[in-house]
Amino acid sequence: MLFYPAALPLSRQTLDYTAGIIRCHRRKIGSPWRKLNPGRQALLVLACLRKGETFAELAAGFGIGTATAWRYVNETVALLAARAPKLRQALRDAAKAGHACLVIDGTLIPIDRVAADRPFYSGKHRKHGMNLQVIAGPGGDIVWVSGPLPGAVHDLTAARIWGIIAELAACGQLALGDRAISANSTSAPRTGGGTSPPHRRTPTGRMPGSAPPASAPMPSSNPGASWASSAAAPGAPDSWPRRSTSCRPAKPEDDNTQPERVIVRGGAGGSPVRSWRE
Repeated sequence: MLFYPAALPLSRQTLDYTAGIIRCHRRKIGSPWRKLNPGRQALLVLACLRKGETFAELAAGFGIGTATAWRYVNETVALLAARAPKLRQALRDAAKAGHACLVIDGTLIPIDRVAADRPFYSGKHRKHGMNLQVIAGPGGDIVWVSGPLPGAVHDLTAARIWGIIAELAACGQLALGDRAISANSTSAPRTGGGTSPPHRRTPTGRMPGSAPPASAPMPSSNPGASWASSAAAPGAPDSWPRRSTSCRPAKPEDDNTQPERVIVRGGAGGSPVRSWRE
């Protein structure tokens, strides 16, 4: 197995803060000695959270067991989550900070799952993950982050589960979000959409089950009959034209009608041949 040094794009203050939390927790539970000191444990946890290293890789790099690395990460994550502000307090702090508005959106944290774990599969992102709801200030600073939910949960459902919409309406804080959040929040305006109803295209053809228009021919035993009388049929719209009095059934031709003259070309010598058809 090969080992190599790697950089972690985090500040020293972040490492000291995490190490201080771990040190206080060890003193509280009476566990002063462990395989890794608080600083090394904090570095292991930050590498896992920031770079997504597996427990086996972290355990090999820090010289501990895989189960120990898993316990260190879960312990530190629980300590950090306990210090996170609650939603109501976070919104109050944002109002005191003078934020003109807040931005709310959902994000997916990818995880390793098999195809059988359907609740964790996000059809939107086409991968397995956990759904997190994030509220940030206009400058991008994070105000509040929700707990994890399966990736198949919709952002609007997650916002309702964590009570985000109700808290935003209660505090009167202006929030910007996508259509799903904005349409169900009284304090969040819609972005990128109008208020006019969608345009409906007028159908040009005859709908199934509807009566044909008045000008359409009707197959009948009387070849000269008109379809105009169908406008008076039950269920016909009032806008259809009424029956015309000038339209009459065609009269059959009399027996003494003049014969029709037909000229057919192609006779002998190319001369036209005249024939009469009665």
